[in-house]
Amino acid sequence: MENKLSFTSRILLIIGAIALVIVIFVPIWRIDLDAPQYPEGLTLTIHANGLKGNVAIINGLNHYIGMKTLHNEDFIEFSILPYCIIFFAMAFLAVALLNKRKWLTFLFVAFVLFGVIAMFDFWKWEYNYGHHLDPDAAIIIPGMSYQPPLIGFKQLLNFGANSIPAIGGWIFVTAGLILLFRVIVEWRLSKRKHGISHLYKAIVALFLFSASSCNSNPQPIVIGKDICSFCKMTVSDNRFGAEVVTKKGKVFIFDDAHCVHSWLQQNNTADLAYFFTDFSNQHALIKAGQAVFLKSDALKSPMGGNTAAFSNIHDLTEVMKQVNGTVLHWNELRQP
Repeated sequence: MENKLSFTSRILLIIGAIALVIVIFVPIWRIDLDAPQYPEGLTLTIHANGLKGNVAIINGLNHYIGMKTLHNEDFIEFSILPYCIIFFAMAFLAVALLNKRKWLTFLFVAFVLFGVIAMFDFWKWEYNYGHHLDPDAAIIIPGMSYQPPLIGFKQLLNFGANSIPAIGGWIFVTAGLILLFRVIVEWRLSKRKHGISHLYKAIVALFLFSASSCNSNPQPIVIGKDICSFCKMTVSDNRFGAEVVTKKGKVFIFDDAHCVHSWLQQNNTADLAYFFTDFSNQHALIKAGQAVFLKSDALKSPMGGNTAAFSNIHDLTEVMKQVNGTVLHWNELRQP
């Protein structure tokens, strides 16, 4: 019958149910911290029923900067998350047994909603711990917050924080992608005589939107809060900021073209994207290859690089009416 699931979909649902049970026993997420005083790094792993890793050391560090210490009993999520995982494992099995395409679609929608809610809850947890600080802490930096990244890399003072899924998180992602793929396949089979259905188009659009959101893009530079990845000074002038973004989305922020140049001399420059703050036009970030640069001692940038980026030659020409300098392109600027 047309409303029945294919044999392949039912087998994959059973495999997915088994994989979700495994999630209960393995870490779902991890946050890695590295700093000069901890060359071996610190790790916080999030399991379905609690936190593990270097929790005691991290709590000690949190105490100095005013963050609340981490205790499993403070999180109601650890009481209900194992049951949520078991529920979805049973739901995978139930859909395989019910053998109806509509139930596969309902399962996919519910699984995506659960993932969105879980990630929002994780973000809210990080926000509360990173922003609600003890006013009597030993170390207080006005305006500074310590919210770790939801996913990816972020510099927090002299600590680099990298937040990524662990094996349990990747199982969740894989299970969701399998559901997406099978929903598409099943609806294509049911609608092959009538063209691609509106639901199929919506699911494809959702997938493309999710994929596009994972691109390695620059992040806004926060003046007075972000720290230069080379000189470790606070970014203070919104006209001269710059960023280097790795293929995996790790972002390095700089306060001056001089710092970018110095950093490139010490690091592997393969598979990197470069962005500079537009000296004009509201100081938006522009790709280095699309920018034109003006080097002039009269510009007085924070670390003496005295180089400004422009999105077009017209804006550069207007500035050159006031200061003398040399016009450069990116391939000239990055030369040793």
